[in-house]
Amino acid sequence: MTKTQVYLRDEELKALHKVAKRSGRSLADLIREAIRRVWLRRDGDGPVGLWDGAPRRTSVEHDTVHDEP
Repeated sequence: MTKTQVYLRDEELKALHKVAKRSGRSLADLIREAIRRVWLRRDGDGPVGLWDGAPRRTSVEHDTVHDEP
């Protein structure tokens, strides 16, 4: 691991200290997790839709699928 320096506004640092105290974690651990979740997350590689083709109903009519025998 490499040490680095980050500048935070006073209100950000105060809020981060509260979260760290409440969660029992260090500031560094919270910052590393935030970086992983926001900037280093994987791009989705799974399906983007559960169906294929043009929609047959509008979102307002979504329950009508249960009306057909």
